[in-house]
Amino acid sequence: MIPFAYERADDVAGAVDFLRDHPGAKLLAGGTNLVDHMKLGIANPPALVDISRLPLDQISENPDGSLRLGATARNSDTAAHPLVRRRYPVLARALLSGASPQLRNLATNAGNLLQRTRCVYFQDVTTPCNKRSPGSGCSAIGGYTRYHAILGAPDADDPDTCVATHPSDMAVALTALDARIVVQGPDGERDLDVRALYRHPGEHPDRDTVLDPHEVIVAIDLPAPPPGSVSTYRKVRDRASYAFALISVGAEITMDGDTTDGGTIGEARIALGGVAHKPWRAERAEAVVRGRPPSRELFAEAADAELADARPLDGNAFKIPLVRRTLTAVLEELTR
Repeated sequence: MIPFAYERADDVAGAVDFLRDHPGAKLLAGGTNLVDHMKLGIANPPALVDISRLPLDQISENPDGSLRLGATARNSDTAAHPLVRRRYPVLARALLSGASPQLRNLATNAGNLLQRTRCVYFQDVTTPCNKRSPGSGCSAIGGYTRYHAILGAPDADDPDTCVATHPSDMAVALTALDARIVVQGPDGERDLDVRALYRHPGEHPDRDTVLDPHEVIVAIDLPAPPPGSVSTYRKVRDRASYAFALISVGAEITMDGDTTDGGTIGEARIALGGVAHKPWRAERAEAVVRGRPPSRELFAEAADAELADARPLDGNAFKIPLVRRTLTAVLEELTR
C-alpha cells in the first residue's frame, strides 16, 4: 500500500492553494487515467485534491454564439449536448470514438486533454522511458512503434527523445476548432490556444503541457462556427471500439459558392491525431486547399504537402499512406 493524502476542494481557489501547498499533488476528477497510473506505479503523487464536485460541469452558450464546456463535464454528456452535436459534429464524433461508454460516462473534459500517452513502454515501469524518467532513454527506438510519431521530427539519436503520440481524440477536434483553454492559478485566470497547451518533449519529456503545477483547467471555449461550415472526425484504429488511433483526422470546412458550379474552399481547419507528440494542426494542407475548387487530386496534394517532412520509424511507415488516404476521404466528404 502506497499512502497519499486526500482533500476534497470546496472551490477552485482552494484546489489551487492545495496544489501550491503540496508539491507533487495531483488533481482528481474522473480518475480514469490517473488512478490507472497509480496502480501501475507510473504516478505516485503524495496527495490528491478532488475537484469532481465543483460546479465546473456546465455547458453554456455565450452571447457571441461561442460555447463554454465545463472542465468536469463528462465526455458522454458533452458529446450528447444538442449544441455540440449540431454546431460541432467534429467534437461530438471525436468524443464518441474514444474509450468505451463506461469510461466516457466518468471521464471529464479537462482530464481528456491531460491524459498521458498510451505508449507501451511508458506504461511498463520495468523499461527505460524518458517521459517517466528523463534521461533514462526511449525503449520505443528500435522497439514496437506501430502507434508512434511520424511528424514533429522525433530524433532517434537524441538520448532524451520521446516518439510517443498524444492519445486524445477530443484534443484533435479542439485543435481543428481553434478552441481556447481557460485555466486558474495562483495569479488568477488566463486562457490559451489549445495548440499552445502541449509541449514538444525537448529538455523535459516528462512535462506534457505548459501548465504550471498549481494551475487548474476550469473551462474550454469553442468559437462560434463560421457560417455554412461543416465538420467531421474520422478515426482509423485496429478495432472498432476501445482502441487508440493509428491516425485520425478532424476537419472543419467552409465553401465559397456552390461545389457543383465552380465553388472554391473558403476556410479550412484540419488537425491530425496519432502522428505526433501532440495534436497536429495541418497548416500546410490548409494552405494548399484554400481558395481552390475541391477535387481528389487537390486533397492528395494537400496531404503530400503536410507529410513532406514525415520521418517514420521502423514499424510505422504505413501511417504515411494511411494519413494520405484518410485526409483525402474526409475532405471529399466535407465538400460534396
